[in-house]
Amino acid sequence: MTKILKTCEYIEKFRELGILADFSCDEDKEIEYISYNSTDVRTGTLFVCKGAHFLEKYLKDACELGACVYVSEKKYDIDMPYIIVTDVRKAISYIADMYYDSVWNNIFLTGITGTKGKSSTTYFLKSILDEYLRDMKKPVSAVISGIDNYDGVISEESHLTTPEAFELQKHFDNAVSSGIDYLTMEVSSQALKYGRTECITYDIGMFLNIGQDHISGIEHPDFDDYFNSKLLLFRQCKTAVVNLNTDYENEVIAAASDAPALLTFGIDREDADLCGYDVRATSKGIRFRVKCDSFDEEFRLSLRGLFNADNALAAIAAAYVMNIPVDYMKAGLRKAAVPGRMEVFTNSEKNIDVIVDYAHNKMSFESLFRSTVKEYPDRKIFIVYGCPGKKALARRKELAEVAGVYADMIYITEEDAGEEDVFAISREIAKHAEEAGAPWKIIVDRGQAIKTAIEEAESNAVILVTGKGRETRQKRGTKYIDTPSDVDYVKQYI
Repeated sequence: MTKILKTCEYIEKFRELGILADFSCDEDKEIEYISYNSTDVRTGTLFVCKGAHFLEKYLKDACELGACVYVSEKKYDIDMPYIIVTDVRKAISYIADMYYDSVWNNIFLTGITGTKGKSSTTYFLKSILDEYLRDMKKPVSAVISGIDNYDGVISEESHLTTPEAFELQKHFDNAVSSGIDYLTMEVSSQALKYGRTECITYDIGMFLNIGQDHISGIEHPDFDDYFNSKLLLFRQCKTAVVNLNTDYENEVIAAASDAPALLTFGIDREDADLCGYDVRATSKGIRFRVKCDSFDEEFRLSLRGLFNADNALAAIAAAYVMNIPVDYMKAGLRKAAVPGRMEVFTNSEKNIDVIVDYAHNKMSFESLFRSTVKEYPDRKIFIVYGCPGKKALARRKELAEVAGVYADMIYITEEDAGEEDVFAISREIAKHAEEAGAPWKIIVDRGQAIKTAIEEAESNAVILVTGKGRETRQKRGTKYIDTPSDVDYVKQYI
């Protein structure tokens, strides 16, 4: 349920936060709605001016549709009540929290951060929770991820790993209104750095791992900023759950001391509260064991990829904190599936396998290739991938270097080029692939790149199609354009 507050209550909050610069408005005016989308405005709306592409026209449109006051870091030449703040990102988080009356207090929240494995861990935990909840005759759990979002009302493909604060709080509100007890979500470094989750306290804050990524002019200026942004999660959680197999383990554990409670896990880490061991691939997926103070059990995953044992162990650790019985953990993981993650397709002759996976950074590339080599020994490996525009710029070199070690052929293609020229991105990747000594082809049309890789694959080859999974949109310019997913393309051409 939303809460109708007066304008003066928002002003007082901004003053308390030290971000109020100026205002001119009816302080007793009741705020009936909040928005930063000029096409989603109604009478009594508090409208927020945000974003690098914001135009004064959007504010005029909002005013005409009934917005009663705007919040901005600058005053516009429009005859309209206003509140000027020095930090609009912070303002947005508190506006959302106040409007939705801190609804997150009414649901068990798990927030997961890390350079790789967030989506898989999120879905593994959701599968465990849903197995338990169905037996309790309760609604299945909610999820907010880089793949899709489900809150009991909205079921959609996601644009952002962690939504902006208005959308995020709306998801919480929908989940609570739908009678949902648990919500599991990915928490990105950007969300933490820019305060999208600032007003929220997670019941569990989970740290999976850290690697070099997301370094650019519009993300993080350097690794320290990226790393320290992720560590902010520990300042807003009740129980910190930490993977001891991460780099910078000591620094992570030190930061986790900010949380009231700490639980650790790790593969082959006897010093962890939950220790995973005996990880092995089988013809039907992955098997591994987990021991802790209350059980020592074998778990099974139907997914391929030895690295998924790490993500499954993380989900088990979270379920352990929630006191979910181990039988539900085992059953949930047996049934667990992650859309677009390690989906395997085989041709009719049974001599070519295509693996569709979301791997998109250096850590996930290395894990995927190493697992493929172990699970498909003596097979040639082809890969189809690209890099996004204007962000995570180091990937163009890093991914080419990793692929250069393992891949027999690299097909470079489009992957959310956005406002950057896709050919320029592809040529930059190709330069690094050539330096790594790997053969390559640039085929910008993603469907054609996948088709060509399948047609040119030799017998007993494995083709990795990475980065997009089951996503059905490409970012071109400032818009998202509908396209077939990688899974759709593979099914069509295999």
